[in-house]
Amino acid sequence: MKYDWCDTQDINPKSAYTTMRDAIYKSGRPMLFSICEWGDNKPWEWATDVGHSWRTTGDIYPCWNCEHNHGSWSSWGVLPILDKQAGLRKYAGPGHWNDMDMMEVGNGMNEEEDRAHFSLWAMMTSPLIAGNDLRSMSDSTKKILTNKDMIAINQDKLGVQAMKWLDEGDIEVFIKPLEKGDYAVLFLNRADAAKNYQLKWKEHYMKDDISKHEIWFDKKVYQWRDIWNATQGSTADTLNLEIPAHAVRVMRLSSK
Repeated sequence: MKYDWCDTQDINPKSAYTTMRDAIYKSGRPMLFSICEWGDNKPWEWATDVGHSWRTTGDIYPCWNCEHNHGSWSSWGVLPILDKQAGLRKYAGPGHWNDMDMMEVGNGMNEEEDRAHFSLWAMMTSPLIAGNDLRSMSDSTKKILTNKDMIAINQDKLGVQAMKWLDEGDIEVFIKPLEKGDYAVLFLNRADAAKNYQLKWKEHYMKDDISKHEIWFDKKVYQWRDIWNATQGSTADTLNLEIPAHAVRVMRLSSK
């Protein structure tokens, strides 16, 4: 049940959405209640007990890094929506999620951008809602949307939204704690050209003050598996990556 917020001048959002929540409870039917007021009233601060998810931004647009101006409002590409999540991860958790809007996979971006888009939404525990025409999607779009390993990262029972761990300018590294001591690590190339990136795992430490997870990579070795390329390796070795423009590499780390 998605409750949109068009033509709502002088209406109190918390009261309106709470009224709908109570009506859903009264119906006796199980529903997922999606709050969609575009983050205008900071629903992450009050909607944990009202809805199951809340939009954090205006509408999405099928582009990598753009603002599509409609006059009195704008829709946004993948990177602007990602950047607008800064500071919001502490509000997400099981049963209450930051919603980055339905995905635009298969709606005009290239395959690398689509794969990055899907991966970022999964890492950020955003609801994975397909916004393309399922009747006519390409094989590559279907392959992206049905990647079970990436979906498992999104649906992990801990429900921890990924944090930005390393910021190297064009290259950003996000990490997401998973159940049973695993981690997902995403390497994002924001640039318009391919980038080479090297990570000496042992020189880095990760501490997440929100989920209370931490890793000393010089003390504990993890095996990693690339979610999209099926390659494998170990954090005992230096990682060397070539990441295409507007692309990601995603790895699942396990200590077993």
